[in-house]
Amino acid sequence: MIKQFKKITLNALILSAFSLGANYAYAADLNICAGENELPFSNSNKEGFENEIAELIGKALNRKINFVFWKDARLVERDYLVKGKCDVMLGVDKQDGIDPRIKVRKMLKTDTYLKTGYVFITRADREIDISSWNDEYIKNKDFRIGMMHDSPGKIMLLQMNRYDDMFDYFAEKQKYQSTRNRVIRVDPREIVNDVATKYIHTAMLWAPEAARYVKASKVPLKMQVIKDDAKKSNGEPVPMHYEIVMGVRENDAALQQDLNKVIKEKRADIDAILTREGIPLLPF
Repeated sequence: MIKQFKKITLNALILSAFSLGANYAYAADLNICAGENELPFSNSNKEGFENEIAELIGKALNRKINFVFWKDARLVERDYLVKGKCDVMLGVDKQDGIDPRIKVRKMLKTDTYLKTGYVFITRADREIDISSWNDEYIKNKDFRIGMMHDSPGKIMLLQMNRYDDMFDYFAEKQKYQSTRNRVIRVDPREIVNDVATKYIHTAMLWAPEAARYVKASKVPLKMQVIKDDAKKSNGEPVPMHYEIVMGVRENDAALQQDLNKVIKEKRADIDAILTREGIPLLPF
């Protein structure tokens, strides 16, 4: 009788665990890869919008979220995700596995949870209207345009022979340090502030990295999504719009499916976080 009672109790506990998990495959903690000092995306104080999305995922899956913080974006996939230190990467480019910050190669990707693009940021009172790399403003060498050194904008400046006249600006933002074999982090708020102070005419930034600081600026700023019509001189497209997904290890299809359920069921909540951040959302 005691053995039978124990068996019944064990079965009940197993069934209860599954019901508490809301039909998801896991109940253990979920380890999320996150930048230690990568605002507005994430930081160790959990002040980024990706921290908020991760917490939403944990609540939906009934799993405790642990953030595993990284310092060097180049090593996230190899040294953190693949080696099992963390289970999920946010902010992954759906198309080729390269997001504006992190290069990734081998992973399973979820459905899209965000589509947005690069933006041009200008002071509202300067009445500069630019939304395309084909606009005449951009071709003028006296028109100063700031950006991250590794953005698609660098490709476009090279196409129009404008990289050299902005080289000093890039070097200044990198504090005159070489980027060879290491990451030199440039705070996007610095570049946004350079627009506010008229040090540059416009900034070309990835919308999620800029939106928070555009919103917070004491000087009214305008942010326009760049049209996806940029091309190299040989006609090859230079994408300005990206679909963003989450990534998991290649052998973790169950987690991929669980995350897809959350993305579908919590779409409105995810969009609300992104909208509060000020990120312009594109349809997908």
